[in-house]
Amino acid sequence: MSSAQYPPSAPAASDAAAVDRTLVLAFLESVPDFVHFKDRDGRFIAVSRSKLRRNGLASPEQIVGKTDFDFFSAANAQRAKDDEDEVMRTGVPILNKLEHVKWADGRETWSLINKLPLRDESGAVVGTFGLTKDITESKRMEQALEQTRRELLEATRQAGMAEVATGVLHNVGNVLNSLNVAATVIANGLRDSRTETLARVTALLREHERAGDLGAFLTTDPRGRKVPELLESLAGHFTAERERLRREVEELQRSVDHIKDIVAMQQAYATVVGVSEPLDPAQLMEDALRINSTALVRHDVSVERAFTAVPAVLAERGKVLQVLVNFIRNAKYACDEGGGQPKRIILRIEGAEPGRVRLAVEDNGVGIPPENLTRIFQHGFTTRANGHGFGLHSSALAAREMKGSVTAHSAGAGQGATFVLELPAAG
Repeated sequence: MSSAQYPPSAPAASDAAAVDRTLVLAFLESVPDFVHFKDRDGRFIAVSRSKLRRNGLASPEQIVGKTDFDFFSAANAQRAKDDEDEVMRTGVPILNKLEHVKWADGRETWSLINKLPLRDESGAVVGTFGLTKDITESKRMEQALEQTRRELLEATRQAGMAEVATGVLHNVGNVLNSLNVAATVIANGLRDSRTETLARVTALLREHERAGDLGAFLTTDPRGRKVPELLESLAGHFTAERERLRREVEELQRSVDHIKDIVAMQQAYATVVGVSEPLDPAQLMEDALRINSTALVRHDVSVERAFTAVPAVLAERGKVLQVLVNFIRNAKYACDEGGGQPKRIILRIEGAEPGRVRLAVEDNGVGIPPENLTRIFQHGFTTRANGHGFGLHSSALAAREMKGSVTAHSAGAGQGATFVLELPAAG
């Protein structure tokens, strides 16, 4: 097998050894996961094409006869050898073990490994064979998420306000929902991988090889004649699984990048806490919309802009963002609860009385009963089962500190609502 060429030519059906060779080599050529066979001394006997690519090699001759010590650090190679020695000693496979490898060229990879005993015709253990699934991208996403979490905590510390921590965590939570879905799909895909089916097929082939009837089994036995089809199915499954997990990893990356954007934006706003300055109302509204964009897309809420030319407002960046993010988030909830279609939010910017600018968020959601309009900004008041009742109250306080105001308008239940932030114009 060490001198095998890729791909193999098809043998005559009567040639049992050639059929066996064809099946194994075809599998090694196409399987997307990394497969290897080793002798008792840990030397490679044969590997999959994917394993060659991972090791940066072009042909089997470059790896056959070598050991892990030729490709990995001594510590990693020794851990692998210890596992293989244990498998050969006990005959018990190692399944789905997480392995972190530092390569000689400086790369780091994470994998789920399966190691099983390799037996000869008599049943004696003559080595090991393994199947490895690369989960490096998933681990990198986890690390990026942890780094984002640390940056988030640092942004909160710099701001020095519990309000900032609560607001950012809420905003990031919207993106984490999407990230969690992708992570769950990846975890389920790894858990439901058909590596055990491959192990059973290999064991079946070995069983008939030891019995001396492998050729007859593959050509005349109804089960044996299905083995090539099964191997082809497994190769197709692994290829489709790899593509599906790749798409989920890309979704993870997009979610992590979005979280980074939110954190970077919050850091920019948090650096000027307590400082009022001329600000562009349209930019403030767009920043608040960007923070909520993932949740709006996920809940199929369309957004319209009705911006008119107005002067800059004199306000604090962080406080304005806090108010507008809260307005947009509440509008999304109102659209969900209203059950109407299509769900729609209109963002308005317009002039008010002389020296004032109005920033409004209008929705076509569940609406507000008249008796609640006078209570909507009170501390602790909420109409949502899982609400806390401090978002609109803190928005009212923030507006007052900037010499502005917040108001709510609604024609009643089922009629939608409009929340308005008025601020003084600069100059």
